[in-house]
Amino acid sequence: MESTANASLTDLWDRVFGTQAAPEQWLVIATGVVALAVVVPHNIWRLARNAITIAHEGGHGLVALLTGRRLDGIRLHSDTSGLTVSRGKPTGLGMILTAAAGYTAPPLLGLGGAALLDSGRITAFLWIATALLVVMLVMIRNAYGALTVILTGGTFLIVSWLANTDVQAAFAYAVVWFLLLGGVRPAFELQSKRRRGGAGDSDADQLSRLTHVPAGMWLFLFHAVSLCSLMGGARWLLDV
Repeated sequence: MESTANASLTDLWDRVFGTQAAPEQWLVIATGVVALAVVVPHNIWRLARNAITIAHEGGHGLVALLTGRRLDGIRLHSDTSGLTVSRGKPTGLGMILTAAAGYTAPPLLGLGGAALLDSGRITAFLWIATALLVVMLVMIRNAYGALTVILTGGTFLIVSWLANTDVQAAFAYAVVWFLLLGGVRPAFELQSKRRRGGAGDSDADQLSRLTHVPAGMWLFLFHAVSLCSLMGGARWLLDV
């Protein structure tokens, strides 16, 4: 009995953290084109942006916990906005890092995902993403946010557990491309809103008040992180 259980655990470990063969180059390119087709058109982006908001608010929440702040909850709204509430010192490095984590989280998650896919750990990427979504679900404080995270996490779980390796690879590469490409657009949207006099309480403005560094410099950081992540992640995905 014990040897059977050990064998099952070993099989599960190998299945999750073992390496899989890289897909054909045409599939990698095709998934990138699909992700681009989701990110660029406005009507499709309005719906797909919910996934970027999950990563954005998850970034705030994760860094808040890592810096010793108390995470009270996360809300996701149907207009693709979100709110992460944490308690702790209202100034200092922890608050700065927490505020800076939102716009940088999606592209950095995409970059990390690209590194995993480049090393052949496709299933591991899917399971890690599922685990992060489960942890985030615990901190969601509204019905729409819970529904969004459950649907997203359920999709990852179904693909990682039931789909064959080809489907897993296509899904994983599409998700990583989406995080990399979709991580670029929000900073440009924020820049456009600020140019029109809106978004006065954005992450960049909050960081400006915390650090006395102009909001435009923080916006430049968001652009730099997202664009550099896209370039680095694309090199890994395309095996350049």
